[in-house]
Amino acid sequence: MTSRISENWLTSLTGVTKPIIGMVHLPALPGSPLYDGVGGMAAIRDWVRRDIAALQAGGIDAVMYCNENDRPYRLDADAASIAAMADVVAATRGELSVPFGVNVLWDPRATLAVAKATGASFAREIFTGAFAGDFGLWVRSAGDAHRYRREIGAEDVRLIFNVNAEFAAPLAPRPIPEVARSVVFSSSPDAICISGPITSQPVDGSALADVTEAVRGSGIPILVNTGFKSENAAELLPHADGAIVGSSLKVDGVTWNPVDSGRVSDLMEIVRRERTT
Repeated sequence: MTSRISENWLTSLTGVTKPIIGMVHLPALPGSPLYDGVGGMAAIRDWVRRDIAALQAGGIDAVMYCNENDRPYRLDADAASIAAMADVVAATRGELSVPFGVNVLWDPRATLAVAKATGASFAREIFTGAFAGDFGLWVRSAGDAHRYRREIGAEDVRLIFNVNAEFAAPLAPRPIPEVARSVVFSSSPDAICISGPITSQPVDGSALADVTEAVRGSGIPILVNTGFKSENAAELLPHADGAIVGSSLKVDGVTWNPVDSGRVSDLMEIVRRERTT
């Protein structure tokens, strides 16, 4: 098996092949049902600082802020979430020694707005497609995302397209490799990420390999987006240009727990071996 190794903007940004982006999952923000009104914003900032420290101590290549705990999720973020997200990123970005991105669930415009305001290098979202799932009907247009990015002067923010939405199914199902090829042709993504059915559920290795083959030669990075962990890194990385990882780096592998720097170190040791094969 030939490992997928290519020079791309992610490699240039991080200085490594097959970079691993670690998730900084914010506690629930103001306006969401799980928000801790007693601890307030100070508690959120403290949590984020601890997770950033643990990720960097473990050798992560980049991080991505996300309001993962704003459950139940909405398809359009409210003003309180957007403002709080920008506050937390701005308050903690100075402690980063690695590049960062943002993802405001599940809202492309909010994600781009926070990315532009905070100086993020990249943004991940469902930027295109029509889905039905746990949140109702979910329709996004890449044309709208690109035009908004231009409108706010955020052309320097790279767009990472999640082409198979978590918690949902496409309204017009097509094989994922066909979708990826179509998105590359029509939607100008800067990267594509491939997900399992929900957060922390692994990507199917054969499907990932098929997507890689479908977009071969495009120069667009393919990222593993869910369920990446020490146990499957050696299987999945040969088919990808990197990965986004959250749950498996947490204490006991639980999404809502703090980051465990030991888990980060264990994963990155495996990743470094894979980079040399």
